[in-house]
Amino acid sequence: MRKFLQRLLTKPVINLANKWSSRPDRKRVDRALTDLHENINSDPGKLGPVIPFTDRDKFVILYDQHKGARDGADIFAKAATSYLEALDHYNHNQFFYINLGDSEELWENLIVTIKHHNKNTFEKEKLFLKRKAFIKIFGNHDLYWDNDPLASVNLLEIYGEQVKIYEGVILKTTVNDKTFEIFMTHGHQGDLQSDGNWFSKWFVSDIWGPFQSYLRINPNTPANNDALKTAHNEMMYEWSSKRKNTLLITGHTHQPVFRSLTELESLYEKLEAAKSVNNAPDVELLTQKINELHLKKTKAPSFKGYLDTYFNSGCCCFDDGDITGIEIEDGCIRLIKWAYKGEKSVRVVLEESKLEDLKL
Repeated sequence: MRKFLQRLLTKPVINLANKWSSRPDRKRVDRALTDLHENINSDPGKLGPVIPFTDRDKFVILYDQHKGARDGADIFAKAATSYLEALDHYNHNQFFYINLGDSEELWENLIVTIKHHNKNTFEKEKLFLKRKAFIKIFGNHDLYWDNDPLASVNLLEIYGEQVKIYEGVILKTTVNDKTFEIFMTHGHQGDLQSDGNWFSKWFVSDIWGPFQSYLRINPNTPANNDALKTAHNEMMYEWSSKRKNTLLITGHTHQPVFRSLTELESLYEKLEAAKSVNNAPDVELLTQKINELHLKKTKAPSFKGYLDTYFNSGCCCFDDGDITGIEIEDGCIRLIKWAYKGEKSVRVVLEESKLEDLKL
């Protein structure tokens, strides 16, 4: 019966999830990001730290794990192995780990359940904390860390020491002889479905959670993310494009974005470039790739004038067990994926750019 319902309901459920899971308001998004950015810069350490860095420093940004109870509703379960292998790699190579929110699924689960079923992931994260190379940001699904009076007690039990929870972080360096900022936050701010919305929390925990657990549906499919930017990502880009020498990195939408473009949008940009120089082989190849990804027959979008100011690494809970993340190292920024090759998960670089080459 479950398999029959999965075949019948998976597609419409995913379509509904995409339609109703986010309701961003442009003015609220703009105001929330501006206020947070200004607060961190004017009063570092309260809502978030300001961290100076050089080309010698290495950062990895992972988020949206949604660690659960290893039941049918746990969308992290298949990706747990990839996440653990990624943490081993980054700790061994002395990366600073920034966890950008929604690490724990606390709309659907009690904290005691999360602690019981995710001990191995917490142990790996503790290794970064011991090196003073770990920052934990809250998202909407783990807002508990910011507003529950018992949060500090549970953090101490999980990590063996007190952990400060932030809303954002700013990395600062110098690029092309100018001060350069990388502003990071989870990205739920300004989303009417997520930003402190009690109804959404109740619906996810009491209606969606049990339904998802029975059907074992994970809406985070790679194919589902091969699309044009969501409205929320578009608003994030618009905010970032108004700031000088500033990159914005968020999560929340589970949709990978690099240099302000999704994978599909990047292909459209490359296709436009190939057409401009009459490169027929590349035009044919890129058109084929676009048709494979973009089944909807719509007019090809244009990204002329776009700036490389917005990034989103996707999530750590894709239904094929892969995870995506962002690395900052050697003066470069990369979109990476940890993907299964047989029984082992391996690191794959999807996109890469030098910070000095970004159009800002």
